[in-house]
Amino acid sequence: MTALMPLLAAAFGAGLLGSAHCLGMCGGISGLFAAGATVASIKTQLPLAIAYNVGRVISYALLGVTVALIGSTAVSAIPDLAGPVRLAGGVLIIVVGLQVAFGWRLLTPVEKIGATIWNRLVPHAKGLIPANSVSKATGLGLIWGWLPCGLVYSVLLLAATTADAISGGLVMVAFGLGTMPAMIATGLSASGIAAFMSRNRLGAGLLIVLLGVATLAMPLTNMLENTEHIHAEEKP
Repeated sequence: MTALMPLLAAAFGAGLLGSAHCLGMCGGISGLFAAGATVASIKTQLPLAIAYNVGRVISYALLGVTVALIGSTAVSAIPDLAGPVRLAGGVLIIVVGLQVAFGWRLLTPVEKIGATIWNRLVPHAKGLIPANSVSKATGLGLIWGWLPCGLVYSVLLLAATTADAISGGLVMVAFGLGTMPAMIATGLSASGIAAFMSRNRLGAGLLIVLLGVATLAMPLTNMLENTEHIHAEEKP
């Protein structure tokens, strides 16, 4: 669990600080709850916003379990693979930060990776709109969790390095919980949240960059320590 804590913190931080990116990707669909509600009130909208986000986090958790199992198989075959994969995750988090801070579309090629699966799921989402019931909102969240997103993919790489199904799922749950405050607020038509995130994109983006650098530090330190250990053993 000790080794998992930095990954959980990185995943939660990426979700929380990357909310500006999430609002751009998912904010529109989250805002449908207000449009679909029969009574425009927090009492009506809150259960729908929560249900949607719970569905979304469940999908993230399933993805985390899946990539962790794949990572376990890969690491069993190539034990030295975990470090480079975590490095790639750190680099992607940095790229996400630059995208949030400056609005650069750096992750478009990465986001196209999941486009094939996403295109198959989109038709099923149409029957769930308007999301005017808890079951519809949950189903919509389950589908929307598969939306191609560079931020999600960067954290999935971190989940894969755990090489453990439960740990991989927990990493993605931590990420999903980090995104929840902004996403639920958007579902409640709290436009002030979106405006605040937009005004502070530069600061949030740069903090994500720092988070990516911190994520890189751990595997880089381990690699340097291993190299020094090998050199020490080679000395007569």
